[in-house]
Amino acid sequence: MSPRTLLSFLACALALASAVRAEQSGTGHYISGATASFIDAYPGQPGFGYENIFFNWNNANASAGVPLAGEIALNVDASVYADTSLVYYQAPVDILGGNPVFAVAIPYAWVKVTAGSERQTRSGTTVARSITDTANGLGDIEFWPFWLGWTNGDFKYDARCAVYAPSGEYHKSDLANVGLGFWTFEPEVVFSWLSTKIGTEVSVFTGMDFNTKNTEADYQSGDIFHVDATVAQHLPLLGGFAGVGANGFYYKQFTGDSGSGAKLGAFETESYGVGPVGSYVHTIGKSQLVFEVKWLPQMHVENTFKGNFIWAKLVFMF
Repeated sequence: MSPRTLLSFLACALALASAVRAEQSGTGHYISGATASFIDAYPGQPGFGYENIFFNWNNANASAGVPLAGEIALNVDASVYADTSLVYYQAPVDILGGNPVFAVAIPYAWVKVTAGSERQTRSGTTVARSITDTANGLGDIEFWPFWLGWTNGDFKYDARCAVYAPSGEYHKSDLANVGLGFWTFEPEVVFSWLSTKIGTEVSVFTGMDFNTKNTEADYQSGDIFHVDATVAQHLPLLGGFAGVGANGFYYKQFTGDSGSGAKLGAFETESYGVGPVGSYVHTIGKSQLVFEVKWLPQMHVENTFKGNFIWAKLVFMF
């Protein structure tokens, strides 16, 4: 019903590319769950829409060794709170039987990263220490220069391409950053079916992220494939429609990291998980209010942090 955004700011917490950290952990701009259900699909009706997205990434930990300022960090913990405002417009212009959509998402993030490390002195004594860094501010802005969608009864499908601009502040000497320091181009294909007869929903979002080099850190993050899918049931409730279901995701880096900053080599990342999702839709006059909340635990990770994604989205279509 409304377009979605991925929160480009969250990935900043995973951006281990600096003099204080040696690599970007193969993490890109896309965050699993950012586009995953009917609320993120092609709007399907001309007009404007506003979406507010709250995101929290908690209990995120990388226990494997990570190089930090010439030492090895045995535990890195990160927490991210972010709020994004997304504005879109579906134009009443027919192109190949569909309509174009134009959108921009502006995130603001709060990031905290704590890293522990151990080193041995010349006498053989092991010395442990912990470093904590925080950052907050404007994240990497996302916009859609191309988005074309179609409707066919209860089916919605579209092709879109998002661009992430390195607008968030990034310093390679900082442990926590609210930007990644590079551009990302993300083509995506979307399919969503929400039955008006039985209330069943099946939505699938597939995309690929192609990254430019972070020149400050001399780090080229690998390219990413990601897919999110939702199966849910929607039923009448209190004059609107409530939905409950499950959202699953898979995130895979398919090219390796490179550059002098990639101290751990290709360091390709992978993650998947599944969690519950709930929604509510209510019509107010000619406008529509849509709310969604979900919890997505990362059940498996390789070469990245493991934690829990929490999303809350509120959409007003007018």
